[in-house]
Amino acid sequence: MIEVEGVKIDTRHWIGGERVPSVRKFPDISPIDEAHLGDIDAGGAAEADRAVAAARATFPEWAGKTAAERGAILRRVADGIDERREDLARVETRDNGSLLRSHRRGVMPRVAMNFRFFADYAETLAHPDLEVRGHRERITYDPAGVTAIITPWNAPLMLATWRIGPALAAGNTVVLKPPEWAPLTASLLADIAHEAGLPAGVFNVVQGTGAEAGAPLTRHPGISRLSFTGSVPTAGVIAAAAAPNIVPLSFELGGKSPLLVFADCDLDLAVDLAVEQFDNAGQVCLGACRLLVQEGIAEEFTARVVERARALVQGDPRDEKTDVGALVSRQHFERVSGFVERALTGGAKALLGGGPNTGLGGLYYSPTILAGAEPGSEILTEEVFGPVLTIQTFKDEDQGVRMANDTRFGLAATLVTGDPERAERVSARLNAGTVWVNCFFVRDLGAPFGGSGKSGIGREGGTYSFDFYCDVKNTVFSPDGWRSHG
Repeated sequence: MIEVEGVKIDTRHWIGGERVPSVRKFPDISPIDEAHLGDIDAGGAAEADRAVAAARATFPEWAGKTAAERGAILRRVADGIDERREDLARVETRDNGSLLRSHRRGVMPRVAMNFRFFADYAETLAHPDLEVRGHRERITYDPAGVTAIITPWNAPLMLATWRIGPALAAGNTVVLKPPEWAPLTASLLADIAHEAGLPAGVFNVVQGTGAEAGAPLTRHPGISRLSFTGSVPTAGVIAAAAAPNIVPLSFELGGKSPLLVFADCDLDLAVDLAVEQFDNAGQVCLGACRLLVQEGIAEEFTARVVERARALVQGDPRDEKTDVGALVSRQHFERVSGFVERALTGGAKALLGGGPNTGLGGLYYSPTILAGAEPGSEILTEEVFGPVLTIQTFKDEDQGVRMANDTRFGLAATLVTGDPERAERVSARLNAGTVWVNCFFVRDLGAPFGGSGKSGIGREGGTYSFDFYCDVKNTVFSPDGWRSHG
């Protein structure tokens, strides 16, 4: 047991409705000041086996409940999240360095919504019967089994519950492997779920590194579904591990999204959207880190974005005035620094930032805007995942679209224009799972979410989630043959 921001947190795994210790531990370090928050129990194959066994044992009971019965429990989980919203916000800010004000106002309310929305949706999930040659075809959504969920550190609780919510609402049981760089709110969620009356074994948490705790889950024969959010290389390893068991996968992977700014746009709006990309210190998979601006307004747009970004307040994310916090770990800090250093050596120019925030020290990297990078260079093609934006210019619509699509990723794209017809034309040509027109980060939970290209496999949200977390069954009834023999 440790105490973080006045909140007591059990550092053991949660398996089969009880706390389970491990001999081995791993340290949890806060990005804010690199303070040691505590030692967390580190799981491996034994803990993964135990968690999957617990989830499989309780699966028939949970799957046998009606959607309404499951929904009632999941809504109590959501209520518990709301009641502990401040605890969850403070702990996650300390653990992963994201802004406390964002956790309070947006992230933790969304965590609760992930349970309520899918609990409600499951109760209305239905497909109209089909008819062929007088035969009736009934389509149903059957629980699939045990779902393994492996989540990232940039929004650990929100991104975990975005998968846990529909998996449980569908009637599956869950084993969660939280990120080792930010594991604490997963432990609190286990407490909240238990207090809400979620049966033992329905939700399990196995902590540890990807290699030691995640890998045994990905290759486990007892898993029926696997959801992963993270990097492309790790996804390849997971896919290979899951392949022998023919486990369906849902992957949300990297991004290198464009913000495409046309000369006919509302320039104030375009500048606002560009500066918004520094949210969470740029550690956002959907972030539009490539600013592509039409030549006629490029000079003014660039000057205004640099001026606005320079005014951002960087510092302790627990301070309500802070706009940009720290990067999550020393390892990630060095990775981001390396990208920028290589870009500058290669001829790019830093219009803003370009290095660590020496006034703050630690893991604080200055908001950075780079121009003049060589087409095809690393800084324009690889995901940096930090507070680093690049600016490029284009002449006309065709060139702008080509540059926007010149990436192996396809998670999202943002388009800013004052011409509705251009908005229709360009959005149809952009290769992305989500396209925002004159807005950013707006999405109903019923809408499909996922990436094209190297940004992922599959879609989740609304019915799309249940298509994945369920076995969709077709039962065909003949109009004849109802008379029994004799």
